[in-house]
Amino acid sequence: MTLAARAEALLVRHWWQRQTTWLAWLLWPLSLVYGVLLHWHGRRQSRVTAQALPVPVLVVGNHVVGGAGKTPTVIAVVQALQQAGKHPGVISRGHGRRADTVQAVRPDSTAQEVGDEPLLIQRRCGVPVWVGRDRAAAGRALCQAHAEVDVLVSDDGLQHSALARQAELILFDERGVGNGLLLPAGPLRSPLPAALPARALVLYTGGRVSTALPGALALRHIHVACPLQAWRAGDHSQCQPLQGLRGRPLLAAAGMAAPEKFFGMLQALGLTLQRLPLPDHHAYTTLPWPAGTADVITTEKDAVKLDPARLGGTRVWVVPLDLTLPSGLLADLIALLSPAP
Repeated sequence: MTLAARAEALLVRHWWQRQTTWLAWLLWPLSLVYGVLLHWHGRRQSRVTAQALPVPVLVVGNHVVGGAGKTPTVIAVVQALQQAGKHPGVISRGHGRRADTVQAVRPDSTAQEVGDEPLLIQRRCGVPVWVGRDRAAAGRALCQAHAEVDVLVSDDGLQHSALARQAELILFDERGVGNGLLLPAGPLRSPLPAALPARALVLYTGGRVSTALPGALALRHIHVACPLQAWRAGDHSQCQPLQGLRGRPLLAAAGMAAPEKFFGMLQALGLTLQRLPLPDHHAYTTLPWPAGTADVITTEKDAVKLDPARLGGTRVWVVPLDLTLPSGLLADLIALLSPAP
């Protein structure tokens, strides 16, 4: 593990303690500076007119740094909107990509070009996905290229006040807000509001309420493992129940903000694991496991960056993470997104 990865892991351990730790106290003065800058930025943004888009916008985001289940939630919401007869599109900044330009995400795009999460959303949902640092510009370009789109889902952007929105879906997992401090002493990107904004809903993706804000509960689950080549080709016939991998020594690799959640779900199904936590958005420029590793099990977010031609004799199993939305949530979102009579 690199020095940067070790430092990140140390911070994360202290962030998610309920009590304020020595490291959090040490970093607390920097959090005060961050809070002042955040307040100044908010006042500056309040003088800028938010850019409205041609169709209603739903922002899916979180107040904490990473790991709250944003990407599975975006996928679940987009699929639910499709089933309700809507034609959604998705906009995203495209974290970790090389350029800041506005561009479409194609099935053959690379994570280096468009970001791993937008690429995964496009492959899972098959809807138009555009990325850009300026999300409003990305939304306008998407709507211009796809006249059929009647609602936009913004992957993150809760703090991007330049983007007008009709509804917000704020996410928390079972960890809540950790120690409740702002970055870098704690995991909060922005202060937790005392009450929900007028057109916002809260979704708890970890199966339990973890803050004082009222919200609905979602259920996350994993069921199958797919060979990497079949997963990339969209061939689900080769997927098998995860229980079929019991008894094999598996190396579990996860480049995400909270890899232990993934490892815990696998272990709960009786799988034998060697854990390989990697930094969030790990690039996989080189393979992080030893040559000769027989079986690797990983997430879809990691799989979009893995080239089957580079694996040698290693079998890579991809595990889709699905989120079941609570009954009534979609109806509440559609009501918020619908124009007033």
